[in-house]
Amino acid sequence: MTRLRIFSGAQPTGHLTIGNYLGAIRRWAEEDQHRADALFCVVDLHAMTVEHDPARLRRLTRQTAQLLLACGLDPALCTVYVQSHVDEHTRLGYLLECTATDGEMRRMVQYKEKAAQERAKGGSVRLSLLTYPVLMAADILMFGTDEVPVGDDQAQHVELARDLAARFNQRYGPVFRVPRATHPAVATRVMDLQEPGAKMGKSRAVTSGVLRLLDEPDVLRKKIMRAVTDSGSGIAYDREERPGLSNLLELLAAATSRKPAEVAEEYAAAGAGYGVLKRDTADAVVELLRPVQRRHAEIAADPAQVDAVLRAGAERARGLARPRVDAAYEAVGLMPAAG
Repeated sequence: MTRLRIFSGAQPTGHLTIGNYLGAIRRWAEEDQHRADALFCVVDLHAMTVEHDPARLRRLTRQTAQLLLACGLDPALCTVYVQSHVDEHTRLGYLLECTATDGEMRRMVQYKEKAAQERAKGGSVRLSLLTYPVLMAADILMFGTDEVPVGDDQAQHVELARDLAARFNQRYGPVFRVPRATHPAVATRVMDLQEPGAKMGKSRAVTSGVLRLLDEPDVLRKKIMRAVTDSGSGIAYDREERPGLSNLLELLAAATSRKPAEVAEEYAAAGAGYGVLKRDTADAVVELLRPVQRRHAEIAADPAQVDAVLRAGAERARGLARPRVDAAYEAVGLMPAAG
């Protein structure tokens, strides 16, 4: 019986945050790599859809790979590699561009939002920002992926991959497996500590509300102690009416493997105030990230080993993807190279 296959990726558009860890990477390490043939990719090509600094992209690509390993991804259990190291991503990406439609691309919510942001800054919108969901579809489909663990903000892109797989198969023959998006039973969506209505993003310009995985303990504590709360009194979990307080409760709950409502009840019963909650949250976050930071320091000190892991990962990814991408090229009628 063929083993379940999972694919997911992380963009090196900024420093990974505790939101990335609690929302996805911890689940990859604790669950996904143990129950399936799992591939995890640093999707560096996706980071080029907006203006970027080449040196920073290279630096963040390596740092992202190091952090994935530091968070518990084990090369003996899963495949970790860098997207641009495997040509099959772009080979298949073009074929799927020839399968997708302009209308489908322009309906993507993330395209509308990011394009609006670029225009608001006075910049131009790169064509790759419009088409990158097709490259994401190629990332998924070239492996015969069964499951794609994603957050709600990426669910539309997985639906596109499903549509393109079905359309390609109908037109040219059965080449691709139609994947499905999976969502964790309890999703951890960490919001910005200074803007609790906005997701804690690794590429946000203002980082005072962003907890980075490599922030020093004192920095983590300072950011949490300065977190926005609410004007109300007492501790209560209410995401709609008290988003700032609820964000802290969710962060503490996720860091200590509890439920936010239970944490709120505990503090309310004790008559604790915001200061106590913030202090305890800071302590929990520092302890949660301590082993990740220690392991990252060890990994970063041995760049040759990281290179070996990524090289082996790319080789395996290439071997898994090439037969299916070659089959897609043959199916659409492209002439095979001589020899």
